[in-house]
Amino acid sequence: MRNCLGETQGTIKQLVMMTEKESATDNIIADAMATPSPAKSMGDPGITPLSPSHIQQNDTDSNAHTGPSFIVVVAVDFGTTSSGYAYAFTKEPECIHTMRRWEGGDPGVSNQKTPTTILLTPDRKFHSFGYAARDFYHDLDPTESKHWLYLEKFKMKLHTTANLSIDTELHAANGKRVKAIDIFAYALAFFKEQALKELSDQAGAEFDNINIRWVITVPAIWKMPAKQFMREAAYKAGLVPRDNPEQLIIALEPEAASIYCRKLRLHQMIDVGTKTTQNGFSPTENVGAGMTQGDRYVVVDCGGGTVDLTVHQIQLPEGHLKELYKASGGPYGSIGIDYEFEKLLCKIFGPDFIDQFKIKRPAAWVDLMIAFESRKRAAAPDRTNPLNINLPFSFIDYYKKFRGHSVEHALRKSNVDFVKWSSQGMLRMNPDAMNALFKPTIDHIIQHLTDLFDKPEVCDIKFLFLVGGFAESPLLQQAVQNMLHGRSRIIIPHDVGLTILKGAVLFGLDPSVIKVRRSPLTYGVGVLNRYIEGKHPPDKMLVKDGKRWCTDVFDTFIACDQSVALGETVKRSYTPAKPSQQVIIIHIYCSEKEGVGFISEPGVRKCGTLRLDVTGTETSATRREIQTHMQFGDTEIRAMAVDVATSRTVKASIDFLAQ
Repeated sequence: MRNCLGETQGTIKQLVMMTEKESATDNIIADAMATPSPAKSMGDPGITPLSPSHIQQNDTDSNAHTGPSFIVVVAVDFGTTSSGYAYAFTKEPECIHTMRRWEGGDPGVSNQKTPTTILLTPDRKFHSFGYAARDFYHDLDPTESKHWLYLEKFKMKLHTTANLSIDTELHAANGKRVKAIDIFAYALAFFKEQALKELSDQAGAEFDNINIRWVITVPAIWKMPAKQFMREAAYKAGLVPRDNPEQLIIALEPEAASIYCRKLRLHQMIDVGTKTTQNGFSPTENVGAGMTQGDRYVVVDCGGGTVDLTVHQIQLPEGHLKELYKASGGPYGSIGIDYEFEKLLCKIFGPDFIDQFKIKRPAAWVDLMIAFESRKRAAAPDRTNPLNINLPFSFIDYYKKFRGHSVEHALRKSNVDFVKWSSQGMLRMNPDAMNALFKPTIDHIIQHLTDLFDKPEVCDIKFLFLVGGFAESPLLQQAVQNMLHGRSRIIIPHDVGLTILKGAVLFGLDPSVIKVRRSPLTYGVGVLNRYIEGKHPPDKMLVKDGKRWCTDVFDTFIACDQSVALGETVKRSYTPAKPSQQVIIIHIYCSEKEGVGFISEPGVRKCGTLRLDVTGTETSATRREIQTHMQFGDTEIRAMAVDVATSRTVKASIDFLAQ
């Protein structure tokens, strides 16, 4: 087997002790590339087996996040449409501070968070973030603004990019390309600066970043490369040093919301069924007090870009959480409504004009979408009066130059009868027209919820928590109510837009609160097994030194939707093929299917590499055993390794970005 990375010229051996059952199936790691028949191009497969192929150990005492004690936890909710931070001191964990109110703000929109917008100067230096970026960009002269790089709603790129890497690019409003890692790093550096400034002001002295545990929230449906990308951006931003990874925790957004929701006091939430704040109870009583051992609930996190669903069961007396079904969801966030509005504008004014207008008058386009945003929030099932959307003067002016006739003429000609022109220079939409823009996105969410509630694991759900900015939409609330038919109580926290942020702080204070998770994918490596006639396909046979091997066998580390306890590890032992070999590289494969037989099956893809660096652990032993532990029960997959002969730690890392 030839290794595809130049630093390892030798082959890799996995040593496996054979029980009676395993005697015919010695496992050998197949460093197979994803070709139709990896065996044919393999050359020298040289790996032999040392520890039982499937050992799982539950280190319930070990906590992956122990380390230096932190004075404060700062959580950053990096959203598609808006972002913010919150913090709590470890000595006062119940007291969560949300960031200072931002300058600027839009009518009808809480400015507790700031828009996820960033502005770079023409020479690509960071200029501003949030309202400041948007307002400065808006005030630039159109001839000047086309040289500046303005980006918004860019977080979704991490979800939609198939082969995400450090070199993935984003497009600014002026069409220029910029590296995504730089943009994310600039944004995180901005939050670091803001939080440190606020903490220093509180302390009356300069606050040292080393005393902060950072938490960054990401959607639960994000794959491992996107989570690793956020971590890389944090290193680049100087949020935490690369040699102290424990200082940063990646939190899953609906999990954070769940942690917060179970602590909600009854006066802090609205029951959608009754549309009233829960009164008549002691203000110290919380939902948790109403929850008994084994209670199940669903959290639906409706954000700008994605909708995430998690199913949790509460385990008393400690109130730990157990995930009952793997996190699911999709790109069904509120920006879907913005895209529908854009499609409507294209229908009325023509896609060629809209494309040109966005490039030539990018600041005016931003203005138009801000105007739409505030009207979008006014949409409701029982609304009867029309919604007016301000058209920027430059839109009206540019359209006349572009087409040679007026906006009013375009509306008359378009046959879109539910959108009219008002003499005040506004688009007048009747409520049905606005509701129609919501329909495709809400239909996706309801379909997903319906499918989830059909799963056998998702039964007897006591509460359904609606969280995230989009959860405030009366149209969405009504649709969820109609779908559930009273099967569960629908609860919306009062501070619905800050639920994830506050929950992320609680998670940073106690990362072990979620004791059991479900694996979103099946993970494993390719191995060679002894070939068995009648059991293995003939095209998988490989003859080596007179022995027949079956190649491409998928050796499962963990199966899709398998329950994994926090601290639970999968153990494997590897050995370098040559004593001089310094680095062992093993390819990791994943699939959405539960039962995977071969790495060449449809839907199986190479998703990462396990890298074991054995430099500096030389030994006189003839065969060196490198014992590798992989932890799957956390929000990120971790790898640790030990040289058994010397008990020295071996550098182990899993890379999901090096495609």
